[in-house]
Amino acid sequence: VQLQASGGGLVQVGGTLRLSCAASGSSVIVNVMEWYRQAPGEQRELVASSWRRTSGDTTNYADSVKGRFTITRDDDKKMAYLQMNALESDDTAVYYCRANLYTPSTGSQWYWGQGTLVTVSS
Repeated sequence: VQLQASGGGLVQVGGTLRLSCAASGSSVIVNVMEWYRQAPGEQRELVASSWRRTSGDTTNYADSVKGRFTITRDDDKKMAYLQMNALESDDTAVYYCRANLYTPSTGSQWYWGQGTLVTVSS
């Protein structure tokens, strides 16, 4: 089971980017998809999360990105996305996806993807 993040790049203040996170592996079921970010010299912080629940998926966002970022999932494709609008200089960071994935052989486990760099220039 692996996670692959992509979509980072250089964008101007006010611009948009969409990050993607792909889970690979056989018989994988996605329980939770999360996006974290780590700016230089800072601790890694949770940006957005999406939890699969029988009563309906739930999403949560850091206050700093509410109204600007949107996390979505495509469980059939085992993908998660982070749509980032109205980007600010403070959004510059390496972005990581993290997922709780279930397989019959491993049960439910947490996995990290590699980071993808987002640079917002003014």
